[in-house]
Amino acid sequence: MTDMTQRNRPEQPENEGDAPQATQPRKTNVTKRGGGDPAERGRTTIADGVVEKIAGLAARDVLGVHAMGSGLSRTFGVVRDRVPGGASKSVSRGVKAEVGEVQTALDLEIVVEYGVSIGDVARAVRENVIAAVERMTGLEVVEVNIAVTDVKLPDEEEEEPEPRLQ
Repeated sequence: MTDMTQRNRPEQPENEGDAPQATQPRKTNVTKRGGGDPAERGRTTIADGVVEKIAGLAARDVLGVHAMGSGLSRTFGVVRDRVPGGASKSVSRGVKAEVGEVQTALDLEIVVEYGVSIGDVARAVRENVIAAVERMTGLEVVEVNIAVTDVKLPDEEEEEPEPRLQ
């Protein structure tokens, strides 16, 4: 080869006969906005009332639960419901929740129907409430305390039963 040919030829790596080497990817100058996973940018808080409503609806859905709340709160609720412009039926009546960042604890007051096993109804209420609250909120339910405040007897006057979800 002549001097002219060698000067115009690009330089070859010393291991000319070996397999071609992988080229390094070019680094681009891309800036991320906000940084990190979008799902982790910020904080979600859940109000006590939200958990109380979820738990109240889940408890009412159990067969054998006639109503929620103590006698006094139910009486006030019935009066409030009949007043024009009064608040609608409170689905959280008889439910008290304490909500933390990752856990919640619930206290429920229920009225059971006469003839049902209170232990079975309480167990079913507890299971249904825990499943609904954990599924909908992602919070860990650490306890569900149930107080049976009354028994609905068959011959008692009906105070307008609370509707059951289907």
